[in-house]
Amino acid sequence: MFQVHGIDERGRVVLRKRLARAKVLTFFANLPRCLIGMEACGGAHFWARELTRLGHEVRPMPPQYVKAYVKTNKHDAAAAEGCCEAVPRPGMRFVPVKTET
Repeated sequence: MFQVHGIDERGRVVLRKRLARAKVLTFFANLPRCLIGMEACGGAHFWARELTRLGHEVRPMPPQYVKAYVKTNKHDAAAAEGCCEAVPRPGMRFVPVKTET
């Protein structure tokens, strides 16, 4: 399961959704191009490549940097919200997306 949290340019929540793995690409294919922040982990590079192919800008972030923006106990919805807050910050550090080779 994946947790999606979306905000508009004013920072207002416009989307909170839980997705099954099989529905992730279909969901993002139907969204207009957007900035996607995610915690970098083993599978994040795969998803970043796939979402980039759909036209989105994907910025994986080290989990230790996202942690500062998580307001409650760490669970998927809180981590998604934390990523959403962290990704537009000017001082945020990002992990380069690894290629398949």
